[in-house]
Amino acid sequence: MKIDGKTRICGLIGNPVEHTLSPMIHNTLAGILGHNLVYVPFCVEEGKAAEAVAGAEALHILGLNVTVPYKSEVMAALEEIDPLAQAIGAVNTLVGTEGGFKGYNTDMEGLYRAMTGEGIRIEGEQIILLGAGGAARAVAYLCAVKGAAKVYMLNRTLEKAQAVAQEVNGAAGREVIVPMETKAYADLPDGQYLAIQGTSVGLWPHTEDTVVAEENFYKKIHTGFDLIYSPWETKFMRLVKAHGGQAYNGLKMLLYQGIIAYELWNDVQVSEKDAKAVYEKLCGHFRRQE
Repeated sequence: MKIDGKTRICGLIGNPVEHTLSPMIHNTLAGILGHNLVYVPFCVEEGKAAEAVAGAEALHILGLNVTVPYKSEVMAALEEIDPLAQAIGAVNTLVGTEGGFKGYNTDMEGLYRAMTGEGIRIEGEQIILLGAGGAARAVAYLCAVKGAAKVYMLNRTLEKAQAVAQEVNGAAGREVIVPMETKAYADLPDGQYLAIQGTSVGLWPHTEDTVVAEENFYKKIHTGFDLIYSPWETKFMRLVKAHGGQAYNGLKMLLYQGIIAYELWNDVQVSEKDAKAVYEKLCGHFRRQE
């Protein structure tokens, strides 16, 4: 990697950021595509997200990704927000413009590319969504606009799920999101579900944690998709598989949300061949850890 006076900088703001694989994605893409660009993570202290955005503007940083806990907080510091991100209520990508940063949400389209690539459909599906935080909010919106039949949003705090459901249902123009307390999962209608795990529960190093521990819950799931990618196989995934379902982790979602951000920053289209090369490098990272 050659760094000189023409090198453009992109990065990630969040807290924590030490575990992130985003530098691997973007620096690999820059190498493949021959772009003079470097991507680095920035740990931002609580309450300083707006200062971080202002500093990035002053330094003429090309673009930023935003991760927890700042996906909603940074919105007030932006010059412009894409309508989709505004509807979701969270941004994860900032693109530098002459007037300041414009916010986008690439999580939703990244998840959709990842799921469709695995042959998972949303249209007409009965879906269980675990969580009501920023990531789950994007998932709920995706499911609503892509034609899910019903999405049962299970969250520890019912009021939070109700707030998200009200916003997403209003934006979608139909009552598709059904808020429920997690402990009320037994009240779900009979049937087989696509389940999307949208919380941080089970993230390394707490790999033996799961939102729902009861085995009966997993008998309802034909396919499980966990947004977590570290560990490679979460307890949620193991339980889905143990009861006959298919299970996938969130690495391809991470890949595609990153690719879409890279495309926005550099005004390019990343080919599936190049996307596959980056994915293989990410997989190699996990193989070396085993």
